[in-house]
Amino acid sequence: MAFDSLSEKLNHVFSKMREKGKLTDLEIKQAMREIRIALLEADVNFQVVRDFINRVSEKASGEDILKGLNSTQQVIKIVNDELIALMGSTHSKLAVADRPPTIIMMCGLQGAGKTTMCGKLAGMLKKQNKKVMLAACDVYRPAAIKQLQVVGGKVNVPVFEEGQINPVKIAKDALDEAKRQGADVLIVDTAGRLHIDEQLMEELQKIKAEVKPDEILLVVDSMTGQDAVNVAETFNQKLDITGVIITKLDGDTRGGAALSVKAITGKPIKFIGTGEKLDQIEPFHPDRMASRILGMGDVLSLIEKAEMAIDDKKAAELEKKLMQNRFDLNDLLDQFNQIRKMGSLRETLAMLPGIGKKANEIDIDERKFDRMKAIILSMTEKERTHPEIINPSRKKRIAAGSGQTIEDVNRLLSQFKQMQKMFKQFGGKRGGKRRRKQQMRLPQGFDPSQFGM
Repeated sequence: MAFDSLSEKLNHVFSKMREKGKLTDLEIKQAMREIRIALLEADVNFQVVRDFINRVSEKASGEDILKGLNSTQQVIKIVNDELIALMGSTHSKLAVADRPPTIIMMCGLQGAGKTTMCGKLAGMLKKQNKKVMLAACDVYRPAAIKQLQVVGGKVNVPVFEEGQINPVKIAKDALDEAKRQGADVLIVDTAGRLHIDEQLMEELQKIKAEVKPDEILLVVDSMTGQDAVNVAETFNQKLDITGVIITKLDGDTRGGAALSVKAITGKPIKFIGTGEKLDQIEPFHPDRMASRILGMGDVLSLIEKAEMAIDDKKAAELEKKLMQNRFDLNDLLDQFNQIRKMGSLRETLAMLPGIGKKANEIDIDERKFDRMKAIILSMTEKERTHPEIINPSRKKRIAAGSGQTIEDVNRLLSQFKQMQKMFKQFGGKRGGKRRRKQQMRLPQGFDPSQFGM
């Protein structure tokens, strides 16, 4: 994951500071040197690093901090606050047109993940009950139109295309069609190049002039490091972009682009891509990212992921069943599915305070959930509803059907019985939407470690 190395180095610096208790001016200067090296090694722009260290040093060298009993914590807070300021202070939302559709023009170099990000953004907006349309204006790259149609199909969003004709005309016609269909948002996928050239910029400027987008979002690949910042600076000069989307932050990247691009361009990071799947897109929150970098977790993003994954209807049904002590293996299967919707278990754990980078060190076999699902799916509907009827011969059949052992089947059933007993405590306890959401998670009675997790 991005920032793992930076996070490790910063926390090493902070650990040494904590050991000293009160800090001297010399110790703070030494810490600043180490932080400077860590940022440069993370591929943060040199000018950005210099200004950052100067600001932190100035605030951390004050008399009140040097004399304070918790000087280390004060310095860490200063670093945290300056990281937030560096990345934009507050979350920058998408602009909304006074009259629909809101037009979002996506641009960037070839290979940055622009077309896939169009699909991700469309899917996210659709979940917000927006009527979205995609426009295929990349007429140069082989199979670009087909790729957009594929990602559009996966998120159930229509794609407007007119083949390989003038992309400016396609953009105009797409806007007319979006208005005719009453779309709330039109996302325009433009052409990229392997490098910046005048022909590319001229075409993008013409599309901008024709459709007058409310947002011009530049998609940059975090894996390119400092080059991503240079690309952002050039696109901003030519197009006056409104924001940046950083992709591939799930990869083994140093993350310097995310820490540099706002300072260099003055334009906010609005979204980040955290994986290849079309639901792996997150609004960018500077304060939450700073918390991740400093190893403090990201509870708010975790809650939001859970909220998106949880089906309110299923949650209400589960609450009703718990009231009546009717929790069965079908409900357990639903819970497995809800958890998997949240994405990688390792990524989810990394958002918890105090875990962060340690999540990479935990031995997690995410296939264990799939194996447990396989056991349940190998049961008949009657067995899932009434697991008490599962005798040795049924266990043998279920084990064979799921590809697991009889011991695995017994272990799952034993855990399930514990859960049933615990859930009886919920009888008669009512609550609203928030309580139902709390219930839609694996309860304390379930122990994944029993399955090697």
